[in-house]
Amino acid sequence: MYILAAKTLILCLAFAGVKIYQRKRLEKKLKKEQEEKQKRELEKKEK
Repeated sequence: MYILAAKTLILCLAFAGVKIYQRKRLEKKLKKEQEEKQKRELEKKEK
């Protein structure tokens, strides 16, 4: 019984960890895209 509970807990933690990792990666990607967009807008204004 305890083994089943432990397995379930480990699976839940692993799933949560993957979700957190994916969200952080997505946030980084979005931040990078926003920075590039701002750079392009600045370059357009300078021309």
